[in-house]
Amino acid sequence: MAVVHWPVELQHGQVGLRPLRAGDGPEWSAARRRNVNWLRPWDATQPPGAEDGARTFRAMARDWNRQARYGRMLPFVITYGGAAGVGARAKWPLVGQLTVSGITYGSARWANLGYWVDEQYAGRGIVPTAVAMAADHCWFTLGLHRIEVAIRPENQASLRVVDKLGFRYEGERPRFLHIDGDWRDHRIFALNAEEVGPGLVARLG
Repeated sequence: MAVVHWPVELQHGQVGLRPLRAGDGPEWSAARRRNVNWLRPWDATQPPGAEDGARTFRAMARDWNRQARYGRMLPFVITYGGAAGVGARAKWPLVGQLTVSGITYGSARWANLGYWVDEQYAGRGIVPTAVAMAADHCWFTLGLHRIEVAIRPENQASLRVVDKLGFRYEGERPRFLHIDGDWRDHRIFALNAEEVGPGLVARLG
């Protein structure tokens, strides 16, 4: 049986990962509204006929944290202290989200990882740092073996993240996920624990 580690907070430099909380609703919703055009091409959508109806942010946060306590997922928000690192960490703004989902134990021991970042904070190395911290936590604390990232071929910014961290390209999966209103092709990238040495945080410049 898996040992459950939740809640978890991680930090490297001015980038933090902490659990998504029910009280994050106003800040999270404001970021989503501010970035609706920036995120729409990459956002997961419900296929026709799906019965997972609309729910409040608070209900979503509670459900995701319940699943985290069962060891099924890790719902993080990304926080950023700024270049100068001013202010207490607890007050760092929410600048994105990173979710480790599909955690599977037994003989598989793998998970997949997804993320988004506020456009005004893009290009600062925040997402590569967040991905590195989360992946290292999965390998070295949870004991997972494989971390997988699925990216649309058109998403150049996300492709740069996995390239920077050295994820291995494994090929394309046609019509893999329902994104922006249709089934979209994705490129699959992965790393196994024995490929990462001391971890991905150590690969950051």
